[in-house]
Amino acid sequence: MLKKTRILLPVLAGALCFMVAPVQADTTGKTKYPVVLVHGLAGFDSVLADYFYGVKGALADVGATDVYTPQVSGYDTSEVRGEQLLSYLEQLRAVTGAEKFNLIGHSQGGIDSRYVASVRPELVASVTSVGSPHRGSGTADVIKDSPLEGPAMAIGNAVASLLAVATGNSDNAVNAMGSLEALNSKDAAIFNAKYPEGLRQGECKVTPSYNAGSWWWPNWVYDYSVNDGDHKVNDVAYYSWGGTYNPVFNSNVLDLADGLLAVTYLTIDEANDGVVGRCSTHLGKVIRDDYTMNHADEINGMFGLRGLGSTSPLPLYAAHAKRLTNAGL
Repeated sequence: MLKKTRILLPVLAGALCFMVAPVQADTTGKTKYPVVLVHGLAGFDSVLADYFYGVKGALADVGATDVYTPQVSGYDTSEVRGEQLLSYLEQLRAVTGAEKFNLIGHSQGGIDSRYVASVRPELVASVTSVGSPHRGSGTADVIKDSPLEGPAMAIGNAVASLLAVATGNSDNAVNAMGSLEALNSKDAAIFNAKYPEGLRQGECKVTPSYNAGSWWWPNWVYDYSVNDGDHKVNDVAYYSWGGTYNPVFNSNVLDLADGLLAVTYLTIDEANDGVVGRCSTHLGKVIRDDYTMNHADEINGMFGLRGLGSTSPLPLYAAHAKRLTNAGL
């Protein structure tokens, strides 16, 4: 009995030490420079819930704790919004002492981030766009200069006014037309000529074919060849990812955004996330352009509701923090 006790005591002591030993914190995503999450069209930093719902927590889990969420105008051109973002970064640098920032922008936020990196590259370590319409959005093309333009602008300005009050950001002008001009393909081309850094050169190679096997929903099959843009320009690293989905098979009836996106999905003649075509999302190093997610899923929107078979976005942000860390950013 004594011999058994002598054997068991060290085992029990070791087990106890293992149980009470502190868990080593994960710092594999602790970036050198702070992360700034830039919202898109009609976006906000936080109203009832964060625009990037749960993303800060996912980043913190891998050690990225210096994360900021600026508020820029919900509706305006990317040059105006970009100047607002630039002003925010200058103030943030003065407060934190950070030399540069890793900008992660969703939708129009990715274009705003490109603007800042182009005019003030010394402030930016990296730009990552998520579902951003760098070549414009087919939805914006359908609305611009059509009978839909007037009602869309009226609704946009009303939503912008409400957001300005809700976020306490009422100083910024309400300009839905500015966003429409920023997001249609014609004006996007003008913007890209002025701020070309990180963009893919040449056309996105796509070979579409129609599968008529489904009479109740268009079923286009695309053969893509992804062309990366310049990964690093003016010492700024560029990355992008985006989603594509099928509104019939990948929607959630509880997600209010899915109903709207199922309609706008039809305005784009290539695989898309409901607002942005696959080729239009390409910037810098294309991590992937066909995650199974719609435009709202890309930010874990609607409190994280997602459709069947869709990709969870939170691990993508955590993995990207690790990617930036490994790159010394």
